[in-house]
Amino acid sequence: MQFEKIHNKGQARLFENPILEALTKTHPLVIWGMYLPILGWMIYHAATANDFSTARIFSVWLIGLFSWTLFEYVAHRFLFHMMPDSDTGKRIAYVLHGNHHHYPRDKQRLFMPPVPSLILAGIIFSMQYLLMGNHAFMFFPGFMLGYLLYGSMHYAIHAWNPPFKFMKPLWRNHHLHHYKDEHMGFGVSSTFWDRVFGTMFDLKKKKKTRIRCRS
Repeated sequence: MQFEKIHNKGQARLFENPILEALTKTHPLVIWGMYLPILGWMIYHAATANDFSTARIFSVWLIGLFSWTLFEYVAHRFLFHMMPDSDTGKRIAYVLHGNHHHYPRDKQRLFMPPVPSLILAGIIFSMQYLLMGNHAFMFFPGFMLGYLLYGSMHYAIHAWNPPFKFMKPLWRNHHLHHYKDEHMGFGVSSTFWDRVFGTMFDLKKKKKTRIRCRS
C-alpha cells in the first residue's frame, strides 16, 4: 500500500456515482447513535428474557470487549493490509483501507459507514449466536462497544493531539504506522497485541525521528 505522496488534506474519490460516494462517508456520532439503542436492548433482553445474572452479563460482556481488541489487530494486520495481485483485488483493498493511508486525515472515513457497518455487524452477530446461543446478547454488545471505542480513538488520533501524556505512545505508534512503516503498529485502540506479537515500534529509537506529513 505504497503511495508516492500521502495527502493530509482532501479525500479520495471512491465512486463516480454521487449516491455511492456519499454512502462511503459518516460521522462518529451517527454510528454511536445507531448502535447504542441496539446494544442497550440486547443487554436488557439478556437480563430479562433469559434471566442471566448481573455477574454473568458483565463477565461475558467484558470478554466480548476484550475480544474486540484481538479482532481489531488481526483484521488490521491481515485483512486491511492484504497485498492482492489482481487489479480487482487492488481496487477492493484501496476502497477498504488503502484510501485511508492515502488520505489519513479524511475524518469522514474513519468509521465504517452505516450501511456496510450494519450488514457486517449482522453477519458477526449471527455467527456469534450460532456459536454461543443467547450468550451472544451479552458478548456482542461488549464486542461492538470495543468497535465504537476503537473508531472514536482512531478519529481522535487523526484529528487531535493526545489529551493525556500516557496516551502519547498510542498516538505515536499509529502515526509511525502511517508515515514510517505500515507493516508495524497495527493496534489502534491499544498497543497490547502489538507488544504480544512483536509489531510494536521501538518508540525510544523513534522518539527523535521527525515524521514528515506531506500535504
